[in-house]
Order: sequence, then structure tokens, then C-alpha cells
Amino acid sequence: MTDASRGAVTTSVRVRRVATAGDLRAFIDLPYRMFVGEEFANWVPPLRVAVRDALDETHNPFYREAARELFLAFDGDRVVGRIAAIENRAHNKFHEDRTGFWGFFECIDDAAVARALFDAAAGWLTARGLTAMWGPMSPSTNHECGLLVRGFEHRPTFMTPWNPSYYDALCASAGLTKAKDLLAFWFAIDGPGFEPPELLTRHAERALKGGRLTFRDISIKNFARDVGICWSIYNDAWERNWGFVPMTEDEFQHAAKDLKILLRPELSFIAYVDDVPAGFMLAAPDYNEVLRFNRSGRLFPLGLARMLWYKRHVRSARVFALGTSAAYRSRSILALFTYEIMRRGRVLGGVGAEASWLLEDNQLIVKPMRTMGATERMTWRIYERALTVTDA
Repeated sequence: MTDASRGAVTTSVRVRRVATAGDLRAFIDLPYRMFVGEEFANWVPPLRVAVRDALDETHNPFYREAARELFLAFDGDRVVGRIAAIENRAHNKFHEDRTGFWGFFECIDDAAVARALFDAAAGWLTARGLTAMWGPMSPSTNHECGLLVRGFEHRPTFMTPWNPSYYDALCASAGLTKAKDLLAFWFAIDGPGFEPPELLTRHAERALKGGRLTFRDISIKNFARDVGICWSIYNDAWERNWGFVPMTEDEFQHAAKDLKILLRPELSFIAYVDDVPAGFMLAAPDYNEVLRFNRSGRLFPLGLARMLWYKRHVRSARVFALGTSAAYRSRSILALFTYEIMRRGRVLGGVGAEASWLLEDNQLIVKPMRTMGATERMTWRIYERALTVTDA
């Protein structure tokens, strides 16, 4: 399939639920067939095993408090689009609302196909008594989410999405509007004689004054223990964030288990104040540097080997989780964590790191990011659409 961005017009659109193992394979396979050619060079194929896990209602702990339905769109016998409708009961309990979600969206450049997919998702959600639809969440804010609307010229970092620019217009044509934007900031740490910005250094030195705060690398040997520490801080740190849903420890451990062999301990750490866990930062080498060449998305025979080779030759990283307990939150903490990851990256010979995703209106983080010299380079959007009885 090579017409993904050429405004192809279907003669007929047929949407059906994924009902068989073959349907599921077609659902997973679609983007690998769509995004072929130089115009999609910045799309980095996700590992198929990771996509399958994110959809696995039997083994993924997320689905203990959630349900999903998958849909495929056809033009004749050709698959031309996909979408997942998701009911996240944990979200609705926590926020006391009736919101549904959509995710895993891929589509050719055809408004009729997109509209049929969104209508199918809306119908399933409405039938379950939900009154609004947000997305993309694949499958939640604790996983991959957002649709790229700015920064298409950049290759995305590890575990962040890239999509063609026409997706925004497809959403608009189906009645979806902006709910919230998510930002990515890039910290460059390369160049001869590079020094962190003076303001960053000053704030970091202030936080370190007195010697009460120390850092300890995430332990691979005691990985489950350290992940448990990060989990307890994570739910405390993120509780007030828009769209946040607390993760159970099983969910957090499940999400972390595949990262165990991929993390560089030097890039992930827990901060202690007087020997009490106060915060953490999880960063991973930007494996998209090598996954971009793995166009099949398969882990074997070469996918895993390439990733493990790159793990020891890291040039850039993605900070994908950072949190501090409410009792230790201050203006200096973010600067200190940023200073620490930049220092560690320089020791490893890195060129930079991305912090993502950050809520556009979270000025407690976004404003200091800009002040500390980070460059805003990519924006992903969460959309919303009200659901009515006519959607059923």
C-alpha cells in the first residue's frame, strides 16, 4: 500500500469488528504496509510484540479495569484503516465521569474512511453508556498517546508516535476537536566545551546544598524493588495531572518489565532525601536510532540484537517518566534532575535527550524547560468528541 498520503478516495467503505486471529494480524500489520517510501522515512516501526501486548486483554493488567473493541475499514478486500474503542473503567472511577477513548488509529488519506472508523468507535462507546470520546490513547495516558500535529520533520524518539500530517484533517472531518496538546522538549548536550546553562547550574547547586540529597542508579539486580519505589512516587507525583489515572503496581511492573534489558542504569535513578525516596527519573537510550532500520517491526532475528548493541553506544535518550513526591517538590528539583541527566549523558558521550510528553499548560514544568534552554520540537494532540444517542 503506497497511497496513504495521496488523498485516495474509496468507492465504498465497510467497517467490521476484529473477530478472528487473522483480523488481529491485519490490524497489527496495517501501518507496516501503509508507511512505505521516502515520504514516511520518519515513521519508526514499533516492535510488533509491543503492539500485541498493548492489545492483549488476557495478559495485560490494564484490561482488568478496561475493555476494548477493534475495528478494520475495508475498501473492497483491501484494509484501509483501523481504530480501537476503549472503555477505561479505572479512568471513569477516578474522575467520576463517563469518558470513552479511541486509539491505535491508522488510515489512508480519505475522510470517508476516517469518519466511518470514528463512527464505529463512537457507536460502541455510546452503547456502553459513555458520553464523550477522547484520543488517541493507545490504550491510555499511561501508554502511548497523542497524534502528531507539529514536528513532522523530526524522527520521533523511543516509544513516541509519528503519523502523516493529514491525520489532523481526518480528525476534524469526523467532528473531533482539540482537548489538549502534549509537548516534547530537546536538551542538546554536545559540542566542544559545552556547559549547562548558568541558571540550571545555579538551581542545581542550590538543591544540592547541604548534602541531604543523593542519587542512586536503578538496580537491575533488584529491578522489581526499585520499580515498586518508582510506582509509589509516580502515583503521588502525577495525581493532579490532566487525564491521569493511577496505575496499579501490577500495571507499572508490567510496563517496566520489557525495559529491564533496555535501560542503562546510568540514565535512570532514584533521588533520596535523608535516605527517603523523594523522586525518580527513568530514561532510555533512544532505540529509534536503530529501530528505524527495522522496517518489519519484528524482534527477531535482528531487532533485539540491534537494540542491545545500541544500548552500549548510546548517543541520545528519551526521558519518559519523572516524578517527585509532593513533600519534596520545589522549583529546584526539576533543575537538579535535568542537570543530573545532562551530566550523566555527557559522561556517556551523548548528544542530547528528549523530555516527553509534557502537558502544554503545565507551567510548573514547561516554563522552566524553556528557561533552562530546552527546545520545543514536537507536539502531539489529544482530541475530544461528544457522544449522543445518534452515535449508537
